[in-house]
This record gives sequence, structure tokens and C-alpha cells, in this order.
Amino acid sequence: MFDSLKERFENIFAGLRGKGKLSEEDINLALREVRRALLEADVNYKVVKDVVEAIRTRATGQQVLESITPSQLIFTIVYEELIKIMGEAPAPLVISPKPPTVYMMVGLQGSGKTTTTVKIARRMSKGHKPLVVACDLRRPAAVDQLRVLAEKANIPFFGPEAGETDPVAVARRSRAYAESHLCDMILLDTAGRLQMDDELMRELESMKEATAPTEILLVVDSMTGQEAVNVAGTFHERLGLTGVVLTKLDGDARGGPSLAVRASTGVPIKLAGCGEKTEDLEVFDARRMAQRIIGMGDMEGLLEKVQSATSDADIERMTESLKKNRFTLEDMLMQLQQIKKLGPLEKVLEMLPIPGASKALKNADIDPKRMKQTEAIILSMTLKERRNPEIIKGSRRKRIAQGSGTSVQMVNQVLAQYEQMKGMMKTFGKMSGGKGGFKMPPGMGGMMKGKRGFFR
Repeated sequence: MFDSLKERFENIFAGLRGKGKLSEEDINLALREVRRALLEADVNYKVVKDVVEAIRTRATGQQVLESITPSQLIFTIVYEELIKIMGEAPAPLVISPKPPTVYMMVGLQGSGKTTTTVKIARRMSKGHKPLVVACDLRRPAAVDQLRVLAEKANIPFFGPEAGETDPVAVARRSRAYAESHLCDMILLDTAGRLQMDDELMRELESMKEATAPTEILLVVDSMTGQEAVNVAGTFHERLGLTGVVLTKLDGDARGGPSLAVRASTGVPIKLAGCGEKTEDLEVFDARRMAQRIIGMGDMEGLLEKVQSATSDADIERMTESLKKNRFTLEDMLMQLQQIKKLGPLEKVLEMLPIPGASKALKNADIDPKRMKQTEAIILSMTLKERRNPEIIKGSRRKRIAQGSGTSVQMVNQVLAQYEQMKGMMKTFGKMSGGKGGFKMPPGMGGMMKGKRGFFR
């Protein structure tokens, strides 16, 4: 996400960092690079012009020119201006005080609208009982796609009767179905087009009038570039959008729409899709997004991932191990499995506040197969061996290698890695006094270190 933009900003700030005091020429040069970086990220030209001028106004002030640490001030100004154009504070989805809450999902074909509908339903199912409704009766197999996704996510589904062609009628009937099945939330998956046309808009306007939606959410493919601004503007003009959901941020190297849609339309970005799984949906937070863009990482987001991947039983078990100053191969296996739940390792590392991380990641050989092999090696051990690694000698190592389909050398590396992590856990236990649980898998750092980790 934002790969190229992040790298450009890192280079800009690195150039400023070496200067004790900035001249107006230094600032102008930096702003030219900021402008170029935003345009290359496919941010709308008008938005780029406005944000650069806002930065210039603040950056050429006496406070910056006379500051002892002018580069840090420039860094702060850019960060704050990015937040402004994306939205000052997260905008939560509105819940109707009188059920059912109705979310009308709109967007162009291929934007990820159907998948996003189920993602939102799954997210809201923690405190509500959502119903997804198939109102896209034009695209072949659209109804079946929504039904299958809903079933996988264990979300109630409502669709048209055999031969029914009126999506507005389906939307109307869904309310009675929702009430009879005690669903307090309705999500309407509407039809899309490859491009906007008057027929589509009239259909959506009729559906809006018939259902009085609590929210009208535009689903935007983040890889559509500047066209996303035009799409958002047209939908907003005809329907009165209440929010935007960005999709495919995990695969977008530019991220321009997230920096332009809100600034151009005034409609808040409420959610962001960052993967294909139904759980890959997060609240759009401009502050955290700006941190990622300028290379500050996203520790808050990482912590959320860790907390969702870690069960209470695992936390209790690790806490107990810390109290007893004990760390076994079983504990190491548990940490490995937790890390796997966090998603691709590259994405996890991007969330760490490491200057120049984007460059380092391009040059690093991250090998997820190594993690699987390590897991296979530990699972090939007996329970006694996992709890007492010191007994794993020559013959046992050969047996474990054969059982895991690896080599004795790899078994040796895993055992060496375990010893390294054991030392780290011992230190961690002393620092925590043996009282606290763990917020993130303590072994992550050790597992990424040298040739014995998952970097080759």
C-alpha cells in the first residue's frame, strides 16, 4: 500500500534531515518533490495544488525558517496536511435508532461492491444481525456470488424470486423478511456498470426513494486512479453519498484516490478493504493512513491485528510461561501460528515504524515457506521433545528431519533459533516482572534475524 509514495516521501525527508537550517530554496525544492510524488500517486491535480500551497504557506513561515530542527517541522506539516485532505477523524457507520438500519451499496462494476457488502455485514454481525440483499439482477451470477459469500460468512441472505427482474421490488420485500427473521440491519448490493449511465442512476434513485437508506456507501477501487474522483462526484450529485469505502488497498502501489476522494467531494472515507478475506476490512483512519504514507508505520493497526489473532488462552499460557521463566518449543510453535494469522509478513513489516523500510523490504528475501518448514519441524517432535529440547540429540534430529521432510541442518537451525528466542523471552520476563501478558508476539524480532530466521 502506497509503496511508491512512501518511498518518495522517505527520500524527501532524508534530504532535508541533513540540513541544519532550511532556506526558501530548500523548501521550494522539497515542495516540488512533494508535488511530483502526489501526482505520480495519481492524486487529482486540483487536490495536489491545494495541498502543496497549504504546505508552502506553513513551511515558509518564520517559525520554520528559524527553527533548530526545521526538517522535523516540515515533516510534521506534511503529516498534518495529509490528515486534513483525507479527513480529520474516523467517520463510523451510522446506526439507525429505529431498526432496521439500511446500507445501500453503490459503485461501478468490478469495484469489489459485492465482496465489500459481505465484509461490512460480517463486521457488523458482532453486535447486530445483518441481512444481505441481492439487488444486482443485471450481472450474470451476481445473485449466486452474494449468496455463496454470505453462506461462507454465516450471514443471512435474501434474493429475488425465480424470474424476478425488478431490484426495487426485491429491496422493498427485504424489509418484511428482515423483520420476520429478527434482522436489524439490511445491506443492499445494487447493480453496477462498467461506466455510469442515466439508466443506472434512475434505478438507484428509485431504490433510494423506496428504502430510505441510513447510509449510501460508494465502493471505490483504489486502483482506478483519478477517475475515482469523477465517479464519486457523479454518484454524490445524483444520490447524496454519506460515505466511501476504498477497496484493494493491499494491491495498490499509488493510493491516489484515498488522498483525493474526500478532498474533492467532502464525503468521508469510512472503511478500507485491505485483502480478499471477509475479515480484511478496517475503519479508515486518516491519521494512521498518513503515518503509513510518510513512513511512520502503523503500530496501532499492528496491535489490533495481534489482538484479533491471539486468544485469551494463548495469552494466559504465555503469561504463565513468563511467570515461571520458562519457554519451550511448544511456546515457539504457538508464536509461529500467531504470526501466520497476521497475514503476509511483508504487510506486517510495513506497519513497523522503521525508516527506509519500504526500500529494505524490496531487497529482502522474505520466505514464508521457511515458516511452514519450521512449523513442520516442531510438529514432528514428540511432546516430550518439545517440552525438553535439550534431549534432542543426533538420532532424534535425524528422525525429526525425516518426519518433517527437511534436513538435519534445518532442524539444527530451528533449535538454534529457539535458543535465541529463549534468551529474548528470559529478558522480556525480567522486564515485565513476570506479571504482564504480551501485546505482540515477542519472538517476532528473533524470527526475522539473520540466516536463522525467515529472511534468507
